[in-house]
Amino acid sequence: QVHLRESGGGEVQAGGSLALSCVASGRPLSTYAMAWFRQAPGKEREFVAASNSDGGTTRYADSVKDRFTIYRNNAAITLYLRMNNLQAEDTTVYYCAAESARPWPSAVREHYDYWGQGTLVTVSS
Repeated sequence: QVHLRESGGGEVQAGGSLALSCVASGRPLSTYAMAWFRQAPGKEREFVAASNSDGGTTRYADSVKDRFTIYRNNAAITLYLRMNNLQAEDTTVYYCAAESARPWPSAVREHYDYWGQGTLVTVSS
């Protein structure tokens, strides 16, 4: 069992930056691929970014490519999402997720077994 807890959300002005963190407990982080998803009210949870278990391979949604960076510190059992040039459309709840079945970072929500409770990011114009 893996428990995930996000932090770092908050309010920022358009064009600003935030860094989200996701701390894992229960199992060594180095065996899990991890990802960030986000979900706005009334919408499906959408993929943002993912990392394979050692952080050597990452993938991003087109909407955040070149603005967001996913990275991890397995020794510190923490996953991060650095978000730059935030825009109003980035306003939503962000979730981290983990899965151990695949060696590549998946963008498919159903592939992930463990989820955090989410952290809210609000971008004001």
